[in-house]
Amino acid sequence: MERKTIIKKGNNVMIGLIFAIILFNLIAFMTNKRLNKNQIVHIWTFTVTLQILTDTYIDGKYHGYWYFNRGIDFKSILALTVLIPPVNMMFLNWYPFEESLYKRILYIFYWVIAITLYEAVTMLPEPWGYFYHGWWKLWYSAIVNPLLLLIVLFYFKWIRKIEESVPK
Repeated sequence: MERKTIIKKGNNVMIGLIFAIILFNLIAFMTNKRLNKNQIVHIWTFTVTLQILTDTYIDGKYHGYWYFNRGIDFKSILALTVLIPPVNMMFLNWYPFEESLYKRILYIFYWVIAITLYEAVTMLPEPWGYFYHGWWKLWYSAIVNPLLLLIVLFYFKWIRKIEESVPK
């Protein structure tokens, strides 16, 4: 069942989104022990680019999901630029690179559960929720999220390899 996304002007309170942005950014930057400034910039830029490319099709063209209103919406800029990058920072900062394959798979599994649960919370009515599903289902996210986390992980490893190859 599709929720209506008609929002009256003046009632665009984004409590859930603003709370999540502040919380995720505080946690990401206050707990960061692994990522240097260069890596943060790379992960941030890569995350925003990947999200905008993905959302252009799933949101803009196919109306699978969207933030606040269907189509291009100024309010969704915050969700596209400062919400997900700190989540990827936390994922990489705490990733158990030196642990067994089993522990690394389990780590990704726990992150998929957490991200999928968070997505369910974002679907609450406004002002707490800000994310809407068209034909997209929550279980699609549970399937796609491990792939997205692996893409971020492989990109990070590539950036580290490039950094190591640059003469000091």
